[in-house]
Amino acid sequence: MNQTVLVTGGAGYIGSTVAAELVGSGRRVVILDDFCKGHREAIPAGCEVVEGAVQDGALLDDLLARHRPQAVLHFAAFIEAGESMRDPGLFFRNNTCGTLSLLEAMVRNQVLRLVFSSTAAVYGTPERVPIVEDAALQPTNAYGESKLLVERMLDWFGRIHGLRSASLRYFNAAGNTPERGEHHEPESHLIPILLEVALGQREHASIFGTDYPTPDGTCVRDYIHIQDLASAHLLALDALERPGCPPRLVYNLGNGQGFSVREVIQTVRQVTGHPIPVVEGPRRPGDPALLVAGSEKIRRELGWEPRFPTLESIVASAWEWRRRHPHGYS
Repeated sequence: MNQTVLVTGGAGYIGSTVAAELVGSGRRVVILDDFCKGHREAIPAGCEVVEGAVQDGALLDDLLARHRPQAVLHFAAFIEAGESMRDPGLFFRNNTCGTLSLLEAMVRNQVLRLVFSSTAAVYGTPERVPIVEDAALQPTNAYGESKLLVERMLDWFGRIHGLRSASLRYFNAAGNTPERGEHHEPESHLIPILLEVALGQREHASIFGTDYPTPDGTCVRDYIHIQDLASAHLLALDALERPGCPPRLVYNLGNGQGFSVREVIQTVRQVTGHPIPVVEGPRRPGDPALLVAGSEKIRRELGWEPRFPTLESIVASAWEWRRRHPHGYS
């Protein structure tokens, strides 16, 4: 294709997987990452890597002017909802203000295509499930609000500057590829925490809240495999280049199935063959009871289909990588 794309946060869990898909499609990939969360070992071969932050307008101007990318795929953000309820300013400064810096640099350099890593957290506690894209946007945590503010900015940048953007609202990204996997420090995502218990690196897992209005009292989430997530980004990128594409696309990304915390724990027990001791505790602030995606829109409009639709296949891929990398990238 001989296309050049800029991937911000390309050393992270999702960004590096999407970068690998982009390289595999024949595109030239430039990665911008400040490595406060990402891992150099996750970056696929063939990418040019620039160390820096999206808040650095001068660096962005230089990057965009030198490489003239056709589009930007933006993953550089903090993602921990619980942490956002302890330090909201950190998330608004990094996620919202950082993206504003990026958008202004893109406009200055006439790079007017963006695929944005958004989140189901923009919906908050939904009025109906599965959640569709026109549902009310009412985040219950600062992380979701930081992403929703970006989506609102994208609308105005589209109207005023001609920016075309695709906002992909992820539900729970999970699973690993053979080459790269999920590793956060500290780890707060359920499946990798359960795998650490299976490996003997933690004594137990915690269940935060057992009195939610769900069948077994624990939160219910929709899990999507990281490779299915990555394939959707390439479809969205292609869609932005089509004549007549609307200035703003919005898609949910999930499997359309919900699994409770207890169900995930039981699946990990079955896949790993290890007992997973658990300790029950109170709810965390900002956690909705039920988040399940309605992803029919992206299936219908872009032809997206998940290749790993079962929780067992997602957990098995995560376990395979973690067994070979018991300490992640450390």
